[in-house]
Amino acid sequence: MEFLAGGYDRNAVLKELMQSYGEDVWNFAYFLTRQSHAADDISQDVFLSAYDKLYSFRGECSVKSWLLTITRNKSLHYLKSAFIRKVTLRDTLTFRKDASPSAEQVVLDRLESNRLWSYVMELPRKYREAIILDYHYGLTMREIALLLDISEGTVKSRVFRAKQKISERLATAAEREEE
Repeated sequence: MEFLAGGYDRNAVLKELMQSYGEDVWNFAYFLTRQSHAADDISQDVFLSAYDKLYSFRGECSVKSWLLTITRNKSLHYLKSAFIRKVTLRDTLTFRKDASPSAEQVVLDRLESNRLWSYVMELPRKYREAIILDYHYGLTMREIALLLDISEGTVKSRVFRAKQKISERLATAAEREEE
């Protein structure tokens, strides 16, 4: 996004950011908080923050990585708040994809995908965010390391452990289905 330099219409830039990255921001906030209403609030806060800081974006990372960093920080702040520690509301897993299943295979694929995502959502946050940033958002190990403020080796280790834990869950589920 080359329009983040001063002189461009901030409202137009914000609109483009929201159209391009709104779904990614909402989903990442949801992945971290596991609450749709929190993801709604956090998404709004992220874009308000981005709007306020549009011209201070230095271009040291991609715009997507910048927005996901803001999302992560706001999500972690939300999770640390006294209110959320006292009251935890758990919503069912939903994704903002406006595709409606039209065939039996699509339904079966979606069920399997939801099952896999439920395993991802059960991971400890440090593994969950690493694997989501890698597979879902397609960030490089370097971008993830910068976003999480950890080394690339730690990112690789967390992604590996996350895949290992998910594989174990899938194997256990397959064994149960065979019985």
